[in-house]
Amino acid sequence: MRILALLISLIYPACAGHGAHGLPMPGLMDMAHLARPASPNTALAAPAGFIPAPDIVTPVYPVPAAVLFAAIQAVATGQARTFPQADFAVQMQADWVVRSAVFNFPDLVTAQVQPHGGHASTLVLYSRSVYGYSDFGVNHKRVQAWLAALAARLPQTAQR
Repeated sequence: MRILALLISLIYPACAGHGAHGLPMPGLMDMAHLARPASPNTALAAPAGFIPAPDIVTPVYPVPAAVLFAAIQAVATGQARTFPQADFAVQMQADWVVRSAVFNFPDLVTAQVQPHGGHASTLVLYSRSVYGYSDFGVNHKRVQAWLAALAARLPQTAQR
């Protein structure tokens, strides 16, 4: 562990952990009743009409929910300093911890996939900081990067 991260961990204990260690295991998140904090350290991508209003509107993906869920899990696996934390496969929801490069700050990312009609599905992607008031746009950039990686991973017909 870097010296700066070690010093920071004296104030913020979860910074001393590796991966998801040092953070409580999350339960299944009720996305229908998502309450975002007033602080600007979260980012939400969700379908149009989602409440609360998303920062980024996600499309209806013309792939079955199981395909979209597997694709977002593969995207997360390919991200630097990203560690699985919880997987609720039946509900098609998963959680990851993403650690910052210098201070080892943990951020949390939750993805929820929902079937949408026949062979289509929707995605809610919620990234948020564990510590601090502002994240300097890190969570928003992360959500954008994950969505771009997801678009590149899905078949061309899914990128409408």
